[in-house]
Order: sequence, then C-alpha cells, then structure tokens
Amino acid sequence: MPDQMSSALQKLKSDAELFLQQEVEPRELRIAGGEDPVELAAEIREVSKLAGYYYKTQPEAYGGSPASVLELTMLRELWASANAPLTRHIFGPGPGLLHQAQGDLRSNYLEPLLAGAARGAFGFTEPDDALRPTWAVIDDDSLVITGQKSYVTGGETADFLSILVNVEDSNGGKLGTAMVVVDRSAAGVVMDKTFSSMEGGGHASFRFERVRVPLWHVVGELGEGMPRALANIGNVRLMVAAEAMGMSQWAIQFVSNHLLAPHRTGIPLGDKEGVRLRYAELRIQTFAARSALYRAARLVDEAENSVNEVIAAKVFCTEVAGSVVDWAVQLVGGQALVVGHPLESLYRRVRSLRLVEGANDLLRLNLAKGDLELGKGRL
Repeated sequence: MPDQMSSALQKLKSDAELFLQQEVEPRELRIAGGEDPVELAAEIREVSKLAGYYYKTQPEAYGGSPASVLELTMLRELWASANAPLTRHIFGPGPGLLHQAQGDLRSNYLEPLLAGAARGAFGFTEPDDALRPTWAVIDDDSLVITGQKSYVTGGETADFLSILVNVEDSNGGKLGTAMVVVDRSAAGVVMDKTFSSMEGGGHASFRFERVRVPLWHVVGELGEGMPRALANIGNVRLMVAAEAMGMSQWAIQFVSNHLLAPHRTGIPLGDKEGVRLRYAELRIQTFAARSALYRAARLVDEAENSVNEVIAAKVFCTEVAGSVVDWAVQLVGGQALVVGHPLESLYRRVRSLRLVEGANDLLRLNLAKGDLELGKGRL
C-alpha cells in the first residue's frame, strides 16, 4: 500500500513534493507567461541533477544512483499527479534495451544515451499490412535488414533505433529474434512519415531497405531479441500504471475543488446525493488500483516472477484512470470539453494508456496463458 512505506521513503516523498512546489510549479507558470518551454526543461534537468532525481533511473556504473522499483513507482505517480508537462524532464534517460551493452555498443550508444548526448527510440510494431515481420540476413560480419516499423515513439528526433528483427542465415535458416541498433542516418533507413497521436505524443514510421549494420550492433545474443523486448516493455508497463494513478489523483482533486465551490443553483454540487455517490466511486476505484500498483512494485523488487502481476496492474490502473477522468468530465460539465481545459487534455492522454505497451485485452490473454499454461501468477 502507498501508506505502508518506510520512513526513508516517506521522507523522500516529502522532499519530492517540495521539489514540485519550489522548482516545477514556478516554471510551469513561466511557460504560461510565454517563456520558452525548451529552456525551462533544460533548467529542470539541471535542478533535478542537483537534487539527485535525475540519476535515479541510471546505472551506478555510469554515475547513477538507481532507485528501487517501489521508489520509482512512488515518484512517477507523484510526478504525474502534478499534471505538469515539465515533470517528464526530471528523470534522466535510462539504459532501456541497452542496459547490458558491452564493447563498442556500450561506448558508441549506451554511454552517449545516458549522458544525454544521443537519443534512442524503440521499434517493435509492424504495420497491419506488412507482408512479413522485419527480418535480417547474416552476410559475413553484417546483418542486412529489410522491413517496416510503424509506431516508433520519438523516432523523428532519435539518433538511433533499437528494433526487433527475425534473423536468418544465408540459406534461409531461422536463427531467432534479435534486438539490433540501427543508426537513423544509415543508408536504407527511410522515415516514411511522422504523426501525432491523440495524447500529443510524436511518432514516426520507418522502412528498412536492405540496411547493412555490423553484427556487433546486436544487443546480447541472437535468439534473445523477443525476451529482451518483452522485458523492456514490462518495465514500462509499471511506469504507465503509476502515471495512470497520478492522473487519477489529479482528476479527483480537481473534481473535489469543483464540487465544493459555489454553484449557480445556490448550493455546492457536492451537497447533492447523486453527485456524492459518483464521487465516492471514483475514490473507491482509485484506492483499489493504487493498492494493486504498489503490491506489484514490491513483487518486482523481490525479484520474483511478476509478469502477470505487472500486467494486472497495468490493465487495472489504466482502466480505472480512464473511468475516473471520464466521470470527472461528466461531473464538471461542458466546460471540461473545451479545448485547452485541463480535463480535456487529460481525457485524451489517459485514453492512450490502454493501448501503449500492449493493448489491455491482449494483456488479459497473456495473463490467462501465464496462469493456465505456465502456472504463473497469484491473486
């Protein structure tokens, strides 16, 4: 439970709340006043480094101070509860798929990534009309990659892409999957288009036309691609669940303020029994979902097999958040539908969470398989 924290974590949360008040909120007001958000984001990164938050997502070997999953979950939920765009710049870039990179892959890609000198993007999804998944053929000491990736978040500004490919030998023999680092500027890498999704995220689609990369661009070993991709996705799922709960808390506080405010009927909306019933339901759902989130985070920290529990948290938390924000719009009324209203923006953002890092119904199927076929998971 969120309230069953050690004294050290409680202190950390208090300090983080103060950081939001002193460093983030004033800069959000400066953005509203017309100042450059890029410059203010850079300021946030610098003050975050001084406060130590920037390094909590980075390995100790690179000067980081990696936090536990429970600590990261608590902080991610807190950042999201501020509903402030600048909070996305508090944490430094994590290693992601490159966390075990060695040799040239480490020096040429992982180290610049962690230093903020290079940007990476993850390519996993193929378009629905693709004739076959992206593949690569071994040719001497190189891979020759052909295929498409349709939904690469941050791909337009990335320096390199980490993509999942199916590897074959020169005779067509199957060698399994691999995660491969591809320079965005490499010959044969074609960015077909860029687009924005409803929550405001920037994405790109790519074609790979016989792109040649050296074999040392493979992350780990041939055959490890899918497990590495799924492990990375699993880490992000818990982050998504935490952000969903932060959004829910912000929406509930906004509704609470609205229900207590004077109303044209002469009495606050919060005095009406029907409104109170619906508002109570939002709090009940959020209480239950936060309990699931923090239980899952503790299980991950215990290094147990927690794939199903992370799935459960991601599905439940994102769907609760969707319901909370939807009803927040309903309780506030038509003004919440106007473009620019904070609930209008939140409504669009929260809807995307049920699709990112695995559509929720697909995750339900994976959870059932984990129990019925593999005997994994708990209640």
